[in-house]
Amino acid sequence: MERPNAWKKYGDADVAELERLCADYRAFISANKTERECVAAGVKLAEAAGYVSLEAAVAEGCALTAGSKVYAVCHNKTLMLVNLGSAPLEQGVNILGAHVDSPRLDLKQNPLYEAGDMAYLDTHYYGGVKAYHWVATPLAIHGVICKKDGTTVEVAVGEDAADPVFCISDLLIHLASDQLKKPASEAVDHENLDVIVAGRPVVIEGDDEPKEPVKQMLLNILSDKYGITEEDFLSAELEVVPAGAAREMGLDRSMILGYGQDDRVCAYTSLAAQLDVPTVERTSVTLLVDKEEIGSVGASGMTSRFFENTMAEILELAGQGGPLALRRCLANSRMLSSDVSAGFDALYADRFEKKNAAIMGHGLCFNKYTGARGKSGSNDADAEYMALVRDIMDEAGVDFQTCELGRIGAGGGGTIAYILAEYGMDVIDSGVAVLSMHSLWEVTNKADVYEAYKGYKAFIERA
Repeated sequence: MERPNAWKKYGDADVAELERLCADYRAFISANKTERECVAAGVKLAEAAGYVSLEAAVAEGCALTAGSKVYAVCHNKTLMLVNLGSAPLEQGVNILGAHVDSPRLDLKQNPLYEAGDMAYLDTHYYGGVKAYHWVATPLAIHGVICKKDGTTVEVAVGEDAADPVFCISDLLIHLASDQLKKPASEAVDHENLDVIVAGRPVVIEGDDEPKEPVKQMLLNILSDKYGITEEDFLSAELEVVPAGAAREMGLDRSMILGYGQDDRVCAYTSLAAQLDVPTVERTSVTLLVDKEEIGSVGASGMTSRFFENTMAEILELAGQGGPLALRRCLANSRMLSSDVSAGFDALYADRFEKKNAAIMGHGLCFNKYTGARGKSGSNDADAEYMALVRDIMDEAGVDFQTCELGRIGAGGGGTIAYILAEYGMDVIDSGVAVLSMHSLWEVTNKADVYEAYKGYKAFIERA
């Protein structure tokens, strides 16, 4: 079954709306390169659309009724938006769930050292990365430093044109004969992904000259600029990411090249769809979660009780509370696990089975199952739910395609879908095709971004 290229059906009005959406999306992923930044930006957009804090609503004992819009935040890294519909919550809700964490390098708790008259920051990689991607490329540092007095310092260095950038050195080709004989996974050791951050010594005359003058110069700068000491690294979350903004790609400007599109392309389109549907019959929920790239673990990951606890609060404020009502609500819900799929790459065609691959520009992807080998670790959506999804997309005129994550046995991967499916709700993976997934600069097609937004809106309105 061939699916047409979505661009072929667009008129001028479609292209104008597509370009507006994609320009906003590029700005979002350029400015927000950590899960904390994505959540903070999401809260601002939600508040501008009339959403209020659930925490405040609970404290004030505000009743929630049809049309109420609330948001909840977990550890500043996960965001949940809820638009109350007119139907009873026991009948279930419509959920869009994406993740806002992306592969990166995290600074270790004791990162700073000096060697060879240069200062370095030691890192630990997060998620699935190819270490050789990270050398000899401009890098930025984003995150927070929390001090003992309770204050939090926000850091974002390397994005502004006036900012310095950072890098990790690579071995020069002239001395790399042994390195080039190694398999790609061993060419760059993960312990060597240390970021060069300074190369100038502090000059102090006499006996007070420090043993590590370059490191001391850096500490002086950190003290002057941020008011922090070396000890404050112990309570910091600092992430090393590629420096620079997302860009339009191709002479026809049909694509987007940017960092973190897995999975912020689905997170942004889910967020935009949630905010752009003001009234619903069946309550709509959008989840933007953390930690998917490392197994959805921890207090801000999907395996935490944040979603379930928040839904319990919603039911209580809506006058529909109780443990049985909550169980019925969750079991009767429907979800699109909004996560990216592997775009077919003609340069690596043997890794795909083309008739079941996601073709760039052919619309929103549905992965009935993910996992590896014999669907191991997969949520496998049932045929009845797949039929409902097809009907929703066709009625809304959404271009979509079905796909798998590569050839059987070539690898595999998972999403948050199986976690929500444990409640008994209908769940299917749905997202945007991506080239060069988990690299520093990933590629999406604007048509797929637009069709994802349309598909998510249709799901909220009709599922």
